[in-house]
Amino acid sequence: SLLGFSSALIGNFHISLTNFGLYSLIILFIVIGLHILSNNESSLIPSKWSIFFESIYVTVLSMVKGQIGSNHEIFLPLIYSLFFFILISNLVGNITYSFTITTSVILTLGLSLIIFLGFTILSISIHKFNFLGTFIPEGCPLPLVPLLILIELASYCSRAISLGVRLFSNMTAGHVLLSILSNFLFKMFSSGIILFLLTIIPFTLFLAILFLEIT
Repeated sequence: SLLGFSSALIGNFHISLTNFGLYSLIILFIVIGLHILSNNESSLIPSKWSIFFESIYVTVLSMVKGQIGSNHEIFLPLIYSLFFFILISNLVGNITYSFTITTSVILTLGLSLIIFLGFTILSISIHKFNFLGTFIPEGCPLPLVPLLILIELASYCSRAISLGVRLFSNMTAGHVLLSILSNFLFKMFSSGIILFLLTIIPFTLFLAILFLEIT
């Protein structure tokens, strides 16, 4: 806890600011600030920031159209916001001595569970009983329907956990690997001119891994 506040007047009321909360606020301000900088309404000629963010917007829009169709562009703000939040979180996490909030299973599981429940409720409200058809494969023999419904239902519900755990495990494993490699390369660079020259090739591989971690 970086900062805490307790009040005896309100029972056990306590507020604390942790690394997770601090970096979440920093990332929020970065995302908002970048989009304010890309605002180009006062000029006829688009700026470089405006072109950059418009290209990202078009890319995300094409992905949304390709996956859920042009009739469901109502989900674009959610997907775009989630994309940028995770992107900036991962980029900030690669800064030395910073904190990566996507290595917190509370965040990743929280996001996946909330989005999963939201889309499930929305799908049921739109498709009604036709939503149950997603758990019955086409052409399935009638005696196997109860068993397959249970299997498909378990597979469907497991996505709420697997998606969050996947992001958490990828970021945690990537940062642990980078930490081990960076410490090893630092010792190699500090061990003399011969080892310094021999470490150049592993260092280029380290930069490639760092690029993959960022992307």
